[in-house]
Amino acid sequence: MKCAKEHMLLYAVTDRAWTGRQTLYQQVEAALKGGVTCVQLREKDMDKEAFLAEARDLRTLCRRYHVPFIVNDNVDIAIACGADGVHVGQSDMTAGQVRRRVGKDMILGVSVHTVEEARQAVQDGADYLGLGAVFPTSTKADADPMPHDTLRAICNAVPIPVVAIGGISQDNLLRLSGSGVDGVALVSAIFSAEDIKGTCRDLRALSEEMVRTVEMRSSTMKTALSIAGTDPSGGAGIQADLKTMTMNGVFAMNAITAVLAQNTTGVQNIVEMTPRSVAQQIDVVFEDIPPDAVKIGMVASRGLIETIAERLDHHHAKNIVVDPVMVSTSGHRLICEDAVDTLKTRLLPLAAVVTPNIPEAEILSGMKIHSKEDIEAAAEKIGDTYGCAVLLKGGHSINDANDFLYASGKGQWFFGTRINNPNTHGTGCTLSSAIAANLAKGFDLPTSIQRAKDYLSGALGAMLDLGKGRGPLRHDHNLTGRFAQEASPTLL
Repeated sequence: MKCAKEHMLLYAVTDRAWTGRQTLYQQVEAALKGGVTCVQLREKDMDKEAFLAEARDLRTLCRRYHVPFIVNDNVDIAIACGADGVHVGQSDMTAGQVRRRVGKDMILGVSVHTVEEARQAVQDGADYLGLGAVFPTSTKADADPMPHDTLRAICNAVPIPVVAIGGISQDNLLRLSGSGVDGVALVSAIFSAEDIKGTCRDLRALSEEMVRTVEMRSSTMKTALSIAGTDPSGGAGIQADLKTMTMNGVFAMNAITAVLAQNTTGVQNIVEMTPRSVAQQIDVVFEDIPPDAVKIGMVASRGLIETIAERLDHHHAKNIVVDPVMVSTSGHRLICEDAVDTLKTRLLPLAAVVTPNIPEAEILSGMKIHSKEDIEAAAEKIGDTYGCAVLLKGGHSINDANDFLYASGKGQWFFGTRINNPNTHGTGCTLSSAIAANLAKGFDLPTSIQRAKDYLSGALGAMLDLGKGRGPLRHDHNLTGRFAQEASPTLL
């Protein structure tokens, strides 16, 4: 049996504490009759022989109702009884270890608490995630309830079903509406009820209402905010960001940090916005249309960087992509000397990913980069120092267009073919904005990067030739293509 969103809708986790009037088997059967969509057997103290016998009985029962049967924690019992799946926590074997033991066909669920844990679980082969505790619960008095923003961030970061657990009841279930979860996992709300069947019918109706609200929200257009300077010639900066985000299928918004007199031949003048003006632009966006991702481009001064970091932190911004613009393609310096350290210490730690080119990475890492090994070392140093993922772009090397991602202690190369096009004005802005747009749509970071590189290759390959200097890309090359039309993974 394959794991599907529908299986997460009303997920029952057994607890022997409420057996007495009925056996556990009878309680589970009543729950199934009431509309439970998945059953997890949780036993902490039962001996192996009794546990296995009970698991086999409940597996047979669940199959009569075509509902997945999951064993909690115990991989050996799950395999021996022929369970549909196994669920593990962060303190148990890693998801990768469990996947190797159970093979590709068994459902694997993993409990996670952060975006990083969620992404790692997906990479290790998880089929669904359990998040919680989402509300205060008597069984985990020392656990802090998971904030709504964290729930949304995790749901947006992964392409697999997500179920919320912990302290959920008929009274608070609908408070999860809009969080992005695909269902709820319940223990006492089901098994302590006098009428388990009737209670499950009520809980099923509430869960369906919650998911309808989630689906309505997730079906609306995703949004992204660009915080950057302008380019009146349209090839870079805010103008390139808005075009890129639009062509990658999200609603694009902006906060202007500076007005530049710039074209394909170079930068003639820069007029910087005040910190207050930038703060107000960011605030009005978040207060009306909260962005699903934020791209930060040219920020010239220390004061602006401090302001942007403070406002994004205040609004709990998510999916922040920092393109550390320091020098224009034509060689004009775009950031004050004293702002570089502030960029490192205030913006980089907020980023989901930072996208420096080789000269920028040399400044951020304090290293000279001459080889593939240098690229890997510099990315690792930046990522470990500032606690962010780093996509170090290889476009300044001679023979390739390969980029290196360092994230969560692991490296990954993204290979590309260099396109013989001298018109590269705005490539950095375009790539980072496309990554932000795809993160906003719910794709994970590696997928967002690959989609962004594919989009950029198309924009370069269209061979637009405008201007007297290094001309712009053709951002609308995919006007009828798949990038703008393809659905968010939350809708697939």
